[in-house]
Amino acid sequence: MKWRLGRFLLVMLLAIVITGCSTKEDVSTEDNNSGTAKKDGGTLVIARLSDAENLDHHFMSTINAASVTRSKIYEGLVGRDKNAEIKPLLAEEWKQLDDLTWEFKLRQDVKFHDGTAFNADAVKATFNRLLDPNVGSPRAVVFKMVKEVKAVDEFTVQFILSEPFSPLLSILASHEGGIISPKAIEKFGKEIINEPNGTGPFVFESWTPGQEIVFTKNKEYWGTKANVDKVVFQVVPEETTRISMLETGEAHIAEPLSVPMMSTVEASSKVEVYRSEGFGTEYIGFNFQNEPFNDIRVRKAISHAVEMDSIIKGVYNNVGKKANSLLGSKVFGYHADMEAYEYNLNEAKKLLAEAGYPDGFETTLKTMDSKERINMAEVIQSQLKGIGVKVNIQVLEYGTFVEQANSGDSEMFILSWRNATGDADYNQYNLFHTNSQGAAGNTFFYSNQEVDRLIDAARKEKDPNKRIELYAKSQELEMEDAIYIPVRVIENLAAVAKNVDGFEISPSGYLEINDVSIK
Repeated sequence: MKWRLGRFLLVMLLAIVITGCSTKEDVSTEDNNSGTAKKDGGTLVIARLSDAENLDHHFMSTINAASVTRSKIYEGLVGRDKNAEIKPLLAEEWKQLDDLTWEFKLRQDVKFHDGTAFNADAVKATFNRLLDPNVGSPRAVVFKMVKEVKAVDEFTVQFILSEPFSPLLSILASHEGGIISPKAIEKFGKEIINEPNGTGPFVFESWTPGQEIVFTKNKEYWGTKANVDKVVFQVVPEETTRISMLETGEAHIAEPLSVPMMSTVEASSKVEVYRSEGFGTEYIGFNFQNEPFNDIRVRKAISHAVEMDSIIKGVYNNVGKKANSLLGSKVFGYHADMEAYEYNLNEAKKLLAEAGYPDGFETTLKTMDSKERINMAEVIQSQLKGIGVKVNIQVLEYGTFVEQANSGDSEMFILSWRNATGDADYNQYNLFHTNSQGAAGNTFFYSNQEVDRLIDAARKEKDPNKRIELYAKSQELEMEDAIYIPVRVIENLAAVAKNVDGFEISPSGYLEINDVSIK
């Protein structure tokens, strides 16, 4: 990105001098310019830390990427409203015919961006591609229970399952359920789609990898049309630059926002902080494939040696509450009574000695290049010195970090999981099931037959209370195996210009911009 003199000077001064009054109000709840009328049109510029790894929902492994296209380019049969409840989208209604058959009645007034009619054949084509082993989608595991997608007639489609699957609607509402134009599928086949084509309120215009992604308003959209004419997702790795772009009017939204930068934004007269609780959590993970973390005593020792309260307070300034599992407290199946390992250095040293490491060992902790994660890594590094463990911190660009974690090139790592559905299954199956090892989410490379059985049973169980019991047992076993150290429930943070209305981040972590207007 080219720097102009004005921006350079502003970046230098931003952290020292910000004029105007302070505000701590959530941008989604107060109109600070009530005398200024909203208007349609304009270009919405979103300055982001990192680029999407791709624009194909069948190959995405992060909410960071899915947040760009989900509900903007691609839409699913169902979605979620602002209360996270399932709502009709491309399907007007649905019913479960029996344990293995779900039927959906489709909207009849929808077209893809390329003019192709949306119908049952398009739905079938999307899921046939997703589930085709020759395509090799890492997200196919999410829908592995789907035996067949059947076009009953032009606007009726059935999902025929190989086994009962209670949370089907929650999966269909996530980005993996986005319907792709049959023409795009025909053009790209098993290759990654780099020109996304769906039914949403925005149309793909261009992608310059590492720089920007551009969408334009879909003037033929079947639903409520977007307010803005164009959206530009700009890749701006330096956070101070992202905030300065809001101050100068070069951008309207900057995300993510780090905790250390919150006070600077709160002191601005032009920008404010957006906050909302998410479904996801942050955690410290262990790779079971690599020594010494294939020994449960080592994993438990590390878990006892990390003092989490000081991390929540010192690194995150109490933004995001302390977690006790990898499920956020708003997710269906959350186990409120489960306890993480208590801070106990004597027990940690005892366990290390029993494992054959009385003097500790040396290891590498990998993290992405965000301020909080780096600060947390440094605190962990300091704390583990107390039991003789030397931690080397490796900070990686986000895409490289994800790639290495997915491939198992790790020992310890700091990660987050932004549950895309609000259902425990999305967390439990993707993160802990043996079938999900690698890019599907299980970057611990963990395998436990009893945990697999509990997760599979919960997928088939219709009774919500029984599902909750099954998830409670699986979470307890996972904690007993010391797979991870829970850190905190994620709080979504962004910096938003005060002339922007209607911006939200869903509990799943998706950017919601369809209702955004610029004053």
